[in-house]
Amino acid sequence: QGSQKRSNSTPETPRPKRTLSSRSPYALFSPNSFSPSVTPSQKYTSRSSRGEVVASFGSVQGPSWSGRGGAGCTPKLFGVPEENLTKSYKFMFQKALDVREVLSWRIEELGDALKNHHHLEEFTSVLLPAQEPVTVLGQIGCDSNGKLNAKSVVLEGDREHSSGGQIPLDLSELKEYSLFPGQIVALEGTNSTGRMMVVLKLYEV
Repeated sequence: QGSQKRSNSTPETPRPKRTLSSRSPYALFSPNSFSPSVTPSQKYTSRSSRGEVVASFGSVQGPSWSGRGGAGCTPKLFGVPEENLTKSYKFMFQKALDVREVLSWRIEELGDALKNHHHLEEFTSVLLPAQEPVTVLGQIGCDSNGKLNAKSVVLEGDREHSSGGQIPLDLSELKEYSLFPGQIVALEGTNSTGRMMVVLKLYEV
């Protein structure tokens, strides 16, 4: 068997580049091999279902109203006025202050449940230095935009006792714990310097 002659590759006559064979992994795992029947997406402006009714409620479409006279007719609102919409309303629109009010109320409600369930004493502020163990209430937060870890846990105190102040937590004294941002907890610990709370006990809802 004669050996194949190697083709000389010079700048004037460059060697032709090899084409990808069918055994190449690039060809095996290409988007075409995984989804050969994908149809190209239509442009948004050329869609055919513009104005199409997807769902409707009731059997009558576009009812026509008619009446006789009605000069002295006045509509009457049933129910409490506070629970009925009498003017335009922004649907799915929430103000930041309203959200804060709901969250604060939720912390107070769960705080009372924690106090009754675990028979806790009165909560104190997270910002006051305490040499003896004290019990505080708040929600778990993170001191940065990264993932929550043992070094980045902070406690945002409730509005009633702590005016929403934050303090870093030292969890080294706890044997086990499981926390997530936004979790409402009651903690027992010491805060000797007023800038770091050493957690001794964790009370969860």
